[in-house]
Amino acid sequence: NSATTAAGNSATTAAGNSATTAAGNSVTTAAGNSATTAAGNSVTTAAGNSVTTAAGNSVTTAAPPLTPNTTVEILATPVSKAQCGTQQLCAAQPSQCDPSTTGSCFFLAAKQISGNNFEFGLSGVSDGYIAASLSPGSTEVVNATTYVCANNKGVVKFFSTLLNNGQLIQTELNVNSVKGSVIGNKIQCTFAATVPPPSTKAGSYTLQIATGSFDSTSGLLGVPKAQLKGTVPDLANATTTVTNTISSSTTTLQQSMTQAMMITVAALGLAML
Repeated sequence: NSATTAAGNSATTAAGNSATTAAGNSVTTAAGNSATTAAGNSVTTAAGNSVTTAAGNSVTTAAPPLTPNTTVEILATPVSKAQCGTQQLCAAQPSQCDPSTTGSCFFLAAKQISGNNFEFGLSGVSDGYIAASLSPGSTEVVNATTYVCANNKGVVKFFSTLLNNGQLIQTELNVNSVKGSVIGNKIQCTFAATVPPPSTKAGSYTLQIATGSFDSTSGLLGVPKAQLKGTVPDLANATTTVTNTISSSTTTLQQSMTQAMMITVAALGLAML
């Protein structure tokens, strides 16, 4: 190691590191790192990183992607909405859905671990599978990262896929810590995943919960049918409210048809007078 410090500095280095600090700085580096800071800076780096900062800056390097491991363990604690709005972002259809109780509803929770690494909880009713899709941007679900929890003869089988043109294409994604349970036709699973980076600085995503068929013999996943779709301005913001654009558009259409029928009936009534 080599470390050079000026008055009032503290520097801690591991094997193979070099750290140079100016007055009033604090630098901690892991193996194989190099860090240079100017006055008033604080820098923490992970192994193999190099960081240089100017006066008054603070830099923390991004968390590395998760190591893939989709082995499914038993989910002992049901998915819950207890931390919605405080520690985890939640999306549900209907909006009052409580995944910890009986009933037919769809629910997704997302909680940031660090950087683009999140913990997810997914719950829904299906004889085949439930799936959660994330697509950077605020328009359509295109080439979306999709996490699938299927009912494989009473136990959960997990698939990491990409959703493109209505088809699920199996691929390896950075997912691990998968747990799941199947009670009747209610499927629940939790997992940690490295999500795709947002396409803009605003960090928005299009989110979707879908269901579909699953052939446990062939392992084939059927075409997903969306149950919820909405825009998430910031996946890490637990206070975000997700509006289901599917139910909203359906309600609007039903209201429009009802109004049209009422107008038609009224017109016929006047014509008969």
